[in-house]
Amino acid sequence: MTPTVSAVLLLTINLGLLWLLMAAPVGRRTITLQRTLEIAPERLWHAFHPGGEEASWNPSILSSGTVKNRGGIEIAYSHPDRHGAPIRRVFKVEENVDSTQRSYESRARVVDDTALDISFWRNFEEYRAVSAAPGGSTITLAQTDDYRGLAVYLFRYFMIRRELSSLTAWLRNGRPKTGGIIEHPVVQIVLALLSTLLLWPFFGLTAAGLTISIILTLVIVLHELGHMAAYRAFGHERVRMIFVPFLGGIAIGGRPYNSRFEVATCALMGAGMSAFLVPVVISVHDLSTAHLLSSSLREPALVFLLILGAFNLLNLLPMTQFDGGRVLRQIFPTRSLLVTGSFGITLLMLWVGYRIGLSSTALIAALAVFTLMSLMGISSAKPRESLDPMHPGERLMAGLGLYAAVAIHSYGIVYACDRLFG
Repeated sequence: MTPTVSAVLLLTINLGLLWLLMAAPVGRRTITLQRTLEIAPERLWHAFHPGGEEASWNPSILSSGTVKNRGGIEIAYSHPDRHGAPIRRVFKVEENVDSTQRSYESRARVVDDTALDISFWRNFEEYRAVSAAPGGSTITLAQTDDYRGLAVYLFRYFMIRRELSSLTAWLRNGRPKTGGIIEHPVVQIVLALLSTLLLWPFFGLTAAGLTISIILTLVIVLHELGHMAAYRAFGHERVRMIFVPFLGGIAIGGRPYNSRFEVATCALMGAGMSAFLVPVVISVHDLSTAHLLSSSLREPALVFLLILGAFNLLNLLPMTQFDGGRVLRQIFPTRSLLVTGSFGITLLMLWVGYRIGLSSTALIAALAVFTLMSLMGISSAKPRESLDPMHPGERLMAGLGLYAAVAIHSYGIVYACDRLFG
């Protein structure tokens, strides 16, 4: 498999997965999970009902109770909103209780949310039920919504599983199960290793191909660490990284964004932190060339520099799904300025491709792929309140930071290609 074919195949797989996770028209779907527990239905319903007397067993719930003047049940969650206060949601709940059959059920809709615009919950409905079963009770938890892309669907599925597992642990030993399998460091290490092995065939099943795959995984980790550092700088108490084979990693903050400047900075710092490594790696190569360091470091340094620059430059593409597009949308307040800024970034990247010897056909094909990705509709959760706007000084800082990151990674690619292929 030639390098060009490998790159095209890997890009196609990434595009397909991105579309499937973020934009595929999944439609209206219901996720339903059940458990049978050795406990009386009456006791179980007090814990499982949204406003039940023992609903606070759930570590993600701080309090719950009826709010008459708001027409429903208000639940305060341990997850913070953009200001650090607990997120509060009001549910309109319809109950159906049959004491004779020892059957309980409720249907709930969200009518108010302190973090998200109510339109986010327009098609959402949650169903909870407890019924008597031999030796105990059967609980059912189902959530129905309209989904665009599988990402939110899968997230909801794992959250339902986590809640039922946590409830089961609490009923058995008095302590709910906290955390999840996916976030566990060991699982993330396994996923990183799996991603490395899955990428290996695209670079050739050789020692050199494995080295390239390992370098790419390391570059992804460094990129996501940059995002995580930015989250911490803006006061996120809990940040984490989730590895997704083929797609790379996702850095997740501990609360919603508070300002446009925060969005731009957190998006930019993935490539921004990696940019600091470009002069370091160039210095390693130069010192190796001058025999001040081992000559065996010369070529690996260039390969690392090329992968580092290419990965981060691709992430700075001016598209909605990528870091570059997120930064540009915060910087430029009008559509005309956004188009101008995107055009400038795109021209610079096309120049880099031309400078390292890519053919005009390859550049046109790449531009067509970028355009196709830009047209990929991806919905996002709308916050209840508009984010704090940027002032001119913040726009200038974010804009200069973006173009500096693009420029230094572009230089790293040109430097590496001139010495590897020149």
